[in-house]
Amino acid sequence: MERKLASIQRVVEVNPIQGADKIEVAKILGWLVVIKKGEYKPGDLCVYAEIDSIMPERAEFEFLKDRHYRIKTVKLRGQISQGIAFKLSVLPPGTKIEEGMDVTDMLGVTKYLPRIPAQLMGVTKGDFPSFIPKTDEQRIQSVPGVLERHKGRVFYVTEKVDGSSMTVYRREGVFGVCSRNLDLLETAENALWKMARQLGLEEKLAALGFDAAIQAELFGMGVQGNRYAREKAEIAVFNIFNIAEHCYLDYAEFTDACKKWNLPTVPVIDDAFVLNHNVDELIKAAEGSSKLNPAIPREGIVIRSLQETRDPEVGRLSFKVINNQFLLKFEE
Repeated sequence: MERKLASIQRVVEVNPIQGADKIEVAKILGWLVVIKKGEYKPGDLCVYAEIDSIMPERAEFEFLKDRHYRIKTVKLRGQISQGIAFKLSVLPPGTKIEEGMDVTDMLGVTKYLPRIPAQLMGVTKGDFPSFIPKTDEQRIQSVPGVLERHKGRVFYVTEKVDGSSMTVYRREGVFGVCSRNLDLLETAENALWKMARQLGLEEKLAALGFDAAIQAELFGMGVQGNRYAREKAEIAVFNIFNIAEHCYLDYAEFTDACKKWNLPTVPVIDDAFVLNHNVDELIKAAEGSSKLNPAIPREGIVIRSLQETRDPEVGRLSFKVINNQFLLKFEE
């Protein structure tokens, strides 16, 4: 499911901020957004722009110029604020207003992408393969309806590792290595290809007997400032995808394969997590120290169904909850 950076959404509720006279906090979907006092009331529609949105250089967004028009997580008078609510007047005249409508392209909003070190960029062979899903779960604040639809279902919870996304695949005898968005040529300098060769991932995939892909996070030395204080680069596997059947392996199959291959997975926090939570409770659950380096807060958690399941809104039943303390500390 493609992320809606900017969309038409309804204000769910508006609450005061202790000690603040000119601002209050609105709830939009599952997000908390600081607004001017009296600007919105419950039930109002607005254009909601998520964090990581880069707004176009227009007069309405001039106040973001010093931030290079990027929307980030901020804390105002002690209140976390994520995203910005704009009046519907920012839309082109005559726009048909529908709640939930994606207006990202209409407004010219783009996604912020962090700078990629040279050793991770590589030489492009082509776009990311169409036969493998990209790794980009929705944040629970954007899809809160998932919680009610799957209440009582058993999930597993893993730590979200802050590194560089890596996908390796073998299809019809061809082996490839990809970054988040690109299929890469093999070069001696590229860290993703070096890791794939070092771990013998081509041979491991060939032994499966069917076309498949391994998706992992590369972290440690040379990646994201080495927040996990590793002496070398490492990987943490989080998916194995059956290309032939176009489906992910269930949790048990996934962990069995990684054990057989001696490949480390992302840290598992809970493999019997019963979903009976609201958004605020999950945000609280995302807090805590990283299992990879207890000296830093973890980036967040990923919550995924033990048995592969589809949801009408998010597709694969999997979503992430980012630790706000991590965002405030490390967000560029």
